[in-house]
Amino acid sequence: MTGAIKFDGTLTCPVECSDMTKSIEWYRKMLGFELMYRVDQIGWCELRSPVDNVSVGLSQVEKPSSAEGGFTLTFGVHDIDKARAEIEGQGVRFDGETQTIPDMVRLATFFDPDGNKLMFSQTLGEVSA
Repeated sequence: MTGAIKFDGTLTCPVECSDMTKSIEWYRKMLGFELMYRVDQIGWCELRSPVDNVSVGLSQVEKPSSAEGGFTLTFGVHDIDKARAEIEGQGVRFDGETQTIPDMVRLATFFDPDGNKLMFSQTLGEVSA
């Protein structure tokens, strides 16, 4: 099966939200995302992330299932302390302290307005497979 699927190099990450306008503003203000388009008739919009070819699709629902777990969108950053301080200073809730796995990675988990779990990661040194 190797090579049978021809990916186009894009990734859209769907995230449920209860208030699309509020969520759009949060992703723009806190993470620097840019609104690509919004279709209120179907409760959907997409925001371009600062990561090439990666977008977040917000799906407005009555009750987001964020409390049930699921995927955690993890955004690589150059300086995790600076990234965390930037949004934590604006009231974004984090899940405990930044975790460090020596010589590998630092991780900081935080939440959007609907409780969806997101994460910053900073690679430390070289990771071998």
